[in-house]
Amino acid sequence: MTETDTSTATTTDGETTDVLVVGSGIAGCAAALSAAREGAEVLLLTKATKPDDASTDWAQGGISTTRGDPESLKQDIIDASDGTADPAVVDTLVNHADDAVEDVLIDTIGVDFDETAEGDLDYTREAAHSAFRILHVDAATGTHILRPFLNHIDDHDRIEVRQDTAALELITAEGRVHGVVSDEEPTGHPIYAGATVLATGGVGALYSRSTNPDDATGDGIAMAALAGADVTDMEYIQFHPTAYAGEDPFLLSEALRGEGAVLRNGDGERFMDDYHPQGDLAPRDVVARAVKAEREATGEVVLDVGPLEFESDYPAIAEKCRDRGIDGDEIPVAPSEHFLCGGIDVDDRGRTSLDRLYAVGECARTGVHGANRLASTSLLEGLVWGLRAGEDATGFDSEVVEAPELLNRDPDLPARFAAEKFTRLQQTMDEYLGLERGPDEITRASAVLRRLKGEVDAYIRTRTARDLYELRNASVVALLIARAAGENTESVGCHHVDDEPRASH
Repeated sequence: MTETDTSTATTTDGETTDVLVVGSGIAGCAAALSAAREGAEVLLLTKATKPDDASTDWAQGGISTTRGDPESLKQDIIDASDGTADPAVVDTLVNHADDAVEDVLIDTIGVDFDETAEGDLDYTREAAHSAFRILHVDAATGTHILRPFLNHIDDHDRIEVRQDTAALELITAEGRVHGVVSDEEPTGHPIYAGATVLATGGVGALYSRSTNPDDATGDGIAMAALAGADVTDMEYIQFHPTAYAGEDPFLLSEALRGEGAVLRNGDGERFMDDYHPQGDLAPRDVVARAVKAEREATGEVVLDVGPLEFESDYPAIAEKCRDRGIDGDEIPVAPSEHFLCGGIDVDDRGRTSLDRLYAVGECARTGVHGANRLASTSLLEGLVWGLRAGEDATGFDSEVVEAPELLNRDPDLPARFAAEKFTRLQQTMDEYLGLERGPDEITRASAVLRRLKGEVDAYIRTRTARDLYELRNASVVALLIARAAGENTESVGCHHVDDEPRASH
């Protein structure tokens, strides 16, 4: 990607822009495009240095449409959420879904979605969907959306894309957000904006097994929470049931089961019909817990892709299997952290509880997903809310106020300090705040995480290293998850409370 200097103005105290977007997935790109369409000058910051550093690039299955029946998609979303999705908010999603997909993905950036032999769009189906309504490209849809989207906004004369740049703190004054301090200078670089849009993705790096990129450290959620923004539903962490069970896990899209692949336990038996009437296409939280139970009871669970034309229809996934020495139709699978359904609380325009701060994508809690997300709605939500937030964020003047003073005066930490603390955090999340969690485990996690955050805070006061701030953000978000899990004693969706005590390891 190239860089331009058309969207910012330099001051003696930093620089200014009309709209600042932090994050380069589909939600951030949509917000930047929408704001630029309204005439705003936009600066987009991203930690990424290549597209596959963004969660969107990792999305496999596809992007849901309504296929002309918004009420049917709405009902599937609510059902998958265990009845907790906000119906009014779901209306916003389904009523804008098809126009957003057609306008941006098809007409503007020209995504070549798969077609049938007759030349029509090829719709597939995934778990908990009642109809074939999902557009896809092979099983690598995110890649085929994000890369042309990034190219399009990078060429836009009102958008500057600045890579390998992290936002460290929000600049706030009297309940209003005025921009961010980035890591472009040793003691921080202030960037002032009329409005700021956080699109920083999820929290997958908090767990040792995740389908997210390694830099999904919850940055936007932590910054917003520390600035006083409302954060909601953090206990709702979705685990995908079918990630490769070995080292270097990767996602095995639900589209495989939607087209006929089946789950089998270590005894070779299909088991999902014993857990849910929808069998292999039950909601994700149900399938994930069933896979975990069958792995514990029979030693392993595999995804049998024998009923599919696997090599020809899913070449990208097939290649990943070959790279890991998987030969044959049975792929070992295990649950893996996948998606945060909660986050920064926002309204139907992505507005947070802080003035001129917006949040979109996985870092935002819109109310669409409730306690469990329906497959192939994350890209759609990011697109729809990104467009709406970007449009709403225009028309404000930037104002230079006092920015947080970041210090960088102490010697560097030992090379492995942040990595070792991060490993401890992941171990705590895996053991106590995973797919199932009990009251005693939540209490233990909270105690460990409080100590960890205290250690990090002691160092971060005088150092601005990115990995240290990522660790700070991860520890803040981990504590938010533990707190929310402890306050919600009811098992619902992907928050499963296990009252049976388990031995601590």
